[in-house]
Amino acid sequence: MQQFIKITLLTVLVGFTACTGNEKSGSLADKKNKLTALKKEVSALETEIAKLDTAAANQATGKLVVTAVLATQTFNHYIDLQGKIESESISYVTARGGGGQVKAVFIKRGDVVPKGKLLLKLDDAIQRQAVIAAEQGLETLKTQLSFAKTLYQKQKNLWEQNIGTEVQLISAKNNVELLENQLKTAQEQVKISREQLQFTSVYSDVEGVVEDVNVRVGEIFAGAGQIKIVNTTKLKLTAEVPENYSQRVKPGTKLTINMPDIQKSIQAPISVVGKIINPNSRSFFIEAKVAADKDLKPNQIALVQILDYTISNAIAIPVNTLQNDESGKYVMVAVTENGKLIARKRSVTVGEFYKDQLEIKSGLQAGDQIVTEGFQSLYDGQLIVLASK
Repeated sequence: MQQFIKITLLTVLVGFTACTGNEKSGSLADKKNKLTALKKEVSALETEIAKLDTAAANQATGKLVVTAVLATQTFNHYIDLQGKIESESISYVTARGGGGQVKAVFIKRGDVVPKGKLLLKLDDAIQRQAVIAAEQGLETLKTQLSFAKTLYQKQKNLWEQNIGTEVQLISAKNNVELLENQLKTAQEQVKISREQLQFTSVYSDVEGVVEDVNVRVGEIFAGAGQIKIVNTTKLKLTAEVPENYSQRVKPGTKLTINMPDIQKSIQAPISVVGKIINPNSRSFFIEAKVAADKDLKPNQIALVQILDYTISNAIAIPVNTLQNDESGKYVMVAVTENGKLIARKRSVTVGEFYKDQLEIKSGLQAGDQIVTEGFQSLYDGQLIVLASK
């Protein structure tokens, strides 16, 4: 159709040129009259073309746009973070009594151990000899004490018969008391020796999974991180929150823990909020207790969403539809005026935004028809046509 217009106009212009060429000596008034006649002819052709070409007619009457009718909704804002799952109980087995040479190892990495499980056996030769010596010394003192008590009783009987001296009686009594004190000391020494012997058997004080075993038979076990036991039934989520959210995040704040690797989502409240800002990361830590789950493992990466703002009956728009000019923020809406669809600029006050949604505090209401596509070059009062979806 456009090709037809070009050919028609070209024909008219050629005719006009031919006429002016033959009548170069014509008056100015004649030339104006001929130009007016040509313009009328061109106008008539354009009218006929407009009737036949509906697409051209639409373009002449308005710009194609896409709109959406606004409705109230619940608007939520989340703080998106990355955290990790940790164990609340991580234990490093230490040696009591200074450690010693390993004679036997009863665990391996990955073993599940209960509380009280025997982990290692250390060399106990010296401790066993110490126990034997202490027990022998104790028996000797018991014999001496028994003999001393017999002598004291005999001396007491003689004294009651006025035989012997008082010094002999007191001396026998003191000897008994001295041996009794020595016996108590010897009994404590036996307890100490037996306890030191027990130190050569290394037990687990907690239940959990053996994470590290960095000791072998023949090596010296001193306990400095050589055996690590992690409790996988008591778990927590930890994450770092930027300090600008410090007034929004409190104990009890709801969060969603997403683990994309295992496609699992968990809801939990925050249990602990750090009181100190990390000067390096400008953030503070949070913790949330997580129920035991066979699919969860310590140090597992988790995506955290903290619900820090929610409002019902809110108006929200796609964030890309918001525009700015010297008067402030605005969006383009479609309104019907005098039977025609017109684009109008609507000033708005914005609130929070999350992902591609922006909260509108004022300026829009439910039922408004916002322009979502084709709004970039619209001006206030421009005719618009809805594009078919």
